Amino acid sequence: MTKKIFVAGHRGLVGSAISEQLSDNHLIQKTRQELNLQVQSDVQIFFETEKPSEVYLAAAKVGGILANKTQKADFIYENLMIQNNIIHNAYKSGVEKLLFLGSSCIYPKNCPQPMSESDLLTGKLEETNDAYAIAKIAGIMTCDSYREQYGSNFISCMPTNLYGPRDNFHLENSHVLPAMIHKFHLAKVQNEKEVTLWGTGSPKREFLYVDDMAEACVFLMEKYNEKGLVNIGTGQDVTIKELANSIREIIGFTGEIIWDTSKPDGTPRKLLNVDKINKLGWKAKTSLQDGIEKSYQWFLDNYQNIKK
Repeated sequence: MTKKIFVAGHRGLVGSAISEQLSDNHLIQKTRQELNLQVQSDVQIFFETEKPSEVYLAAAKVGGILANKTQKADFIYENLMIQNNIIHNAYKSGVEKLLFLGSSCIYPKNCPQPMSESDLLTGKLEETNDAYAIAKIAGIMTCDSYREQYGSNFISCMPTNLYGPRDNFHLENSHVLPAMIHKFHLAKVQNEKEVTLWGTGSPKREFLYVDDMAEACVFLMEKYNEKGLVNIGTGQDVTIKELANSIREIIGFTGEIIWDTSKPDGTPRKLLNVDKINKLGWKAKTSLQDGIEKSYQWFLDNYQNIKK
């Protein structure tokens, strides 16, 4: 049976992958030009008119360390506006179920590893992305509050670092994995002798291929109906240095990697405890090696349209 589903942020990394998973349904997709999610009155009219039965809230302002550190006002304002408008109007229009997507940066900077759902709000956040994290924590609380007060079936999930087709590969404001793909590719084609990367390379990160993430989101919409949040990840991590070496090998760059230790490392480690979703019956399928290879192939196929 097909459902009328609104995928907010359908052009983004996560939203586009979710849309592919849901292609058999009646999908409502609006571009930013067609619907500005930061404008309360526009979002209200949209929900009153379209009346979707399910909502995937994947729309957000996102970026890497540099963007999060230098655009804090934009990150907290835009994300709060988007999620508040959608969650409130989903309630008002009688949406049957909503999934709010957050980020693993909601957990404390020095959180015990791996990070469990119960670790939320138990310590200080990482300073470089605290504004974004607070917006996402507010989204979890908003969903739980509407569930408690109005009985709305609104759920939240927190993915680890995502990557894959349609990622942002911009050299200055993208996340670490796609930025590395772009940097190593340019260095290879331009016959550079070295690539400079931020930090020491010692922090550890977990990476989840976006198609696995989309599958997990659809799984939770079908199986999970509780308050709180659910971590989505692989349960495995690598150092940034190991990641860089893997990407260099896949791309075929033979030069040297220089680590600029004057630049920040960010959180020392971010590994999610995924026992909760594993026990529900979902596990990630795509290995990091396979995921990077698929991402690089998409990058090559779409290079002319990628923002430099």
